[in-house]
Amino acid sequence: MKTRELGKSGLTVSAIGMGCMGFSHGYGALPPESEALRLMALAHELGCTFYDTAEVYGPFVNEELTGKGVAPFRKDIVLATKFSPFALPGQDWPWPKLSPQGIRRSLEESLKRLGTDYVDLYYLHRVPEDCDLEGIADTLGALIREGLVRGWGLSQATEAQVRRAHAVTPLAAIQSEYSMMERMFEKDVIPACAELGIGFVPFSPLASGFLSGKYTEKTEYSGDDVRRVITRFSKENVAANQPLLDLLRRFAREKNATPAQISLAWILRKGDFIVPIPGMRKEERVRENLAAADITLTDAEFTALEKALDGIIIHGNRTDKDIEKLGTVRAS
Repeated sequence: MKTRELGKSGLTVSAIGMGCMGFSHGYGALPPESEALRLMALAHELGCTFYDTAEVYGPFVNEELTGKGVAPFRKDIVLATKFSPFALPGQDWPWPKLSPQGIRRSLEESLKRLGTDYVDLYYLHRVPEDCDLEGIADTLGALIREGLVRGWGLSQATEAQVRRAHAVTPLAAIQSEYSMMERMFEKDVIPACAELGIGFVPFSPLASGFLSGKYTEKTEYSGDDVRRVITRFSKENVAANQPLLDLLRRFAREKNATPAQISLAWILRKGDFIVPIPGMRKEERVRENLAAADITLTDAEFTALEKALDGIIIHGNRTDKDIEKLGTVRAS
């Protein structure tokens, strides 16, 4: 497995990480705990050294599961988690969630659930417009100096927020949605990360699985499955986005790869500070996605793919407001 540096943070990770959310929430029927633990271990055997979770996943239970899964190799990996800006069930504390006391308490509870005494990468899960971002950055700086956190980051932040936070306490990484279906951060945030020496960590790099090409307009979703509420999986949008899947399948045939692998290889080609974290809940997906790190797009292939993508209109998206309709995540 190839490795990458998350900007200037000093954190070295596998070129592709593992998003652990789906083991507990978000994509319908869950694998047994024993299988989730086996897949986390398998990913590590295949070279994965970057695991991502958050207190809101479940909530709380995914941190516990991930902590248990990585315990045998904890010191060999970069473990990331995120604190929600909003109080979660049981967090009826006497201080605001984003106060210094609230952030410290969130971290302390995450450390207990993860079974560790430090977090390598600690993100603010979303950045409310009215929050004291400089104060939050200062608090994270103190936690870093104490050794409880090695690096910190923001999720779904704007360029202005990235620059404000980084000026107080240097950011290790920004984690935001990025894929062939969601490219809004290419305009400003990703270039700012490159300029400032900040890693960029795409979540949902396969567009919630759409780019795997395994779903059709006939696929049905139910229960706690984000594909039930995000618009790119509506029947009409699945059909309308067929040209993108046709493009991926053509490139996949030419490279003896899968559409998912081409999607991940494209992300890796966008910058050596970019590290995607796809979710993987089956052994074949773990092997397929991690193997994408070995697929290199030539300059000519990358240019051709970029040109083709520029001519494709994407239908539908994935928003926090839509996901809130599941009743398991608060967006505002």
